[in-house]
Amino acid sequence: VADMLSGAIACIGFTWIASPACTELEVVMLDWLGKMLDLPAEFLACSGGKGGGVIQGTASESTLVALLGAKAKKLQEVKAEHPEWDEHTIIGKLVGYASAQSHSSVERAGLLGGVRLRSVAADENNRLRGDALEQAIQEDLDNGLIPFYAVVTLGTTNSCAFDRLDECGVVANKHKVWVHVDAAYAGSAFICPEYRHHMKGIELADSFNFNPHKWMLVNFDCSAMWLKDPSWVVNAFNVDPLYLKHDMQGSAPDYRHWQIPLGRRFRALKLWFVL
Repeated sequence: VADMLSGAIACIGFTWIASPACTELEVVMLDWLGKMLDLPAEFLACSGGKGGGVIQGTASESTLVALLGAKAKKLQEVKAEHPEWDEHTIIGKLVGYASAQSHSSVERAGLLGGVRLRSVAADENNRLRGDALEQAIQEDLDNGLIPFYAVVTLGTTNSCAFDRLDECGVVANKHKVWVHVDAAYAGSAFICPEYRHHMKGIELADSFNFNPHKWMLVNFDCSAMWLKDPSWVVNAFNVDPLYLKHDMQGSAPDYRHWQIPLGRRFRALKLWFVL
């Protein structure tokens, strides 16, 4: 019913001025959903901090958006330390990490982002462990590369294995590596408190994603993503021609800066109907 209404309303919700209700309902729904998962307050817009959520089309988009945000952040950090290096030199040294059991969309994100991604061997239970990630990062540092991004999967497609976020997060934070949590498959289970032990260490992550269009019975497409500091993504995607500017910029999110495409549907409506 919500999808029918969304189609009938036909708003183009890429900016607040185009449809305030579309934008503001999405902000509220992502806060509601984040509280249902017991996400740290830093991920929620209602916390008063930098964090907030956005509905992407798929988990693949979320992985790519997080990678591009991490890339922009690391470029700025390295440029500040080595102003003599040009952007192409830095990008050529960037390397990301994911378990060998991670989804194929992670590899595609690396291809689309123009960076190398290293596949790290999982343990006997198909989990990415902190010591394996530490070893991979240290090897790359010794070879003059720049670690910048790590994907931790909670509920792999192959075996529903859960990478050790608590271990990997500590390692990644030590090396200033962006941690993206891909919980596309199993994330809905975290609404139940008895399953939240699988997301131990979530406070160490920079971004988190799961798909309500799976277990939550929300129609496709509805992939929820939260970021502790969306400004890295916003700055990476910020193309702001005169015909898209408006007087209320900065007072509410313009979700066109949080995603790959420009246009977007009123996805928050169907999430609201289900919740």
